[in-house]
Amino acid sequence: MFKSKKDTVYVVLAGIFITNAVVAELIGGKLIHVGSAVMSVGILPWPVVFVTTDLINEYFGEKGVRKLSLITASLIAYCFVLLYAALKIPAVNGPNLVSDAQFTAVFGQSMWIIVGSITAFMVSQLIDVSIFHFVKNRTGNKMIWLRSTGSTVISQLFDSFIVLGIAFWMTGKMTTEVFIISAFTGYFVKLIIAILLTPLIYLGHSLIEKYIHAN
Repeated sequence: MFKSKKDTVYVVLAGIFITNAVVAELIGGKLIHVGSAVMSVGILPWPVVFVTTDLINEYFGEKGVRKLSLITASLIAYCFVLLYAALKIPAVNGPNLVSDAQFTAVFGQSMWIIVGSITAFMVSQLIDVSIFHFVKNRTGNKMIWLRSTGSTVISQLFDSFIVLGIAFWMTGKMTTEVFIISAFTGYFVKLIIAILLTPLIYLGHSLIEKYIHAN
């Protein structure tokens, strides 16, 4: 059993954080249209990661976020190893069975997504936690929205360009023009969703406070 209620909170937030991060890597190879631009569908779980990152920042500080970021990056790398092994093992041929070509088409691209995402993830998380605590040190416990949104605005600009750059531009799957448009599109989509989810951060604060201080 956990030693305290805060331990329980950390495990729950870590579970949400890790699950969404890993799922984002696995589905990231699928591109969708946003207007005339394209965007990786792997962007969809990331706003949930932003919310949990901010809550962990609030209650467990920089060390809590950095520790969880390293654990998550290691688990994503572990997924990379398992995917690589699965791609190398021949599939059973037969009707209604997944062929090697089909499996590779889905998960082969995910391997590059994972390489790009691990790099982008670590860079953006370090930037996010630094900006978050820079703002918090100057505003105290006030203006939660400012440190949450402000850290996301800057960190996700780096994230969007790094992950697409490695996964799609460097592999020749995107031209430079498409890469730039797609990176900005993904960035603004994540930013809009993150802003819309700001009330969830306040709700999360309220629920955690009630849980921790309940008799």
